[in-house]
Amino acid sequence: MSDIPAGLLYTAEHEYLRKTDEDQVYTVGITDYAQGELGDIVFIELPAAGDSFDKMDSFGTIEAVKAVSDLYCPVKAEILEVNAALDDDPSLVNSDPYGAGWMVRIRVADAGDLAGLMDHETYASHVGE
Repeated sequence: MSDIPAGLLYTAEHEYLRKTDEDQVYTVGITDYAQGELGDIVFIELPAAGDSFDKMDSFGTIEAVKAVSDLYCPVKAEILEVNAALDDDPSLVNSDPYGAGWMVRIRVADAGDLAGLMDHETYASHVGE
């Protein structure tokens, strides 16, 4: 069974958003369910700080031993920070997807986009747990 923490927002594509202390700033990564489905992660390509993306634009890729998948921006946003630790150790996404395995920090451009995301109970139903 996957770890699906309460208090986060989730997408149907298995990204999560965690609110930070800053207004409209969220940490984004992939869920425990997603990393489990991918298997051992060997490479992650992420954007640069300052890049902007529309909702559902691909902002990077994640490569596992058995698959390569796009990463989708859950909302229209600007990238504020990228987790450089993933360059040296992409397996952090496997071992700690909600902690050290985070991918980017974003500033949400339109708070209304957040309304279309799932809470933990809805996401758990989405993945069949």
